[in-house]
Amino acid sequence: MSIAPLEWTTVCPVDDILPNTGVSALVSGRHVAVFRVGETQFYAIDNVDPKSGASVLSRGLVGNLGDHVVVASPLYKNHFDLADGVCLEAPEYSVRAHTVRIEDGSVQVALA
Repeated sequence: MSIAPLEWTTVCPVDDILPNTGVSALVSGRHVAVFRVGETQFYAIDNVDPKSGASVLSRGLVGNLGDHVVVASPLYKNHFDLADGVCLEAPEYSVRAHTVRIEDGSVQVALA
């Protein structure tokens, strides 16, 4: 069984995402939140808050809870681990995490 190559979608130039903030993007029809943590770390998770169904996670506050780099949903304040999409308070509300890379100064996302 061969593994299909990742399909990369360019989201925006790196400088369009300020450190410790997120942006929303439509990647192959899916709402994705892309975050820049510090200067060089980038993460992508589903943008839809599973508890409310609203596409808002990209507007959440980025921070740390223990060893986890997280975003807090602006609606219910649940914390989503940016590395794997797990909701720390209620794992049943976890979202998918996606692969991110920087290519020629642009942020690119491949869906999981």
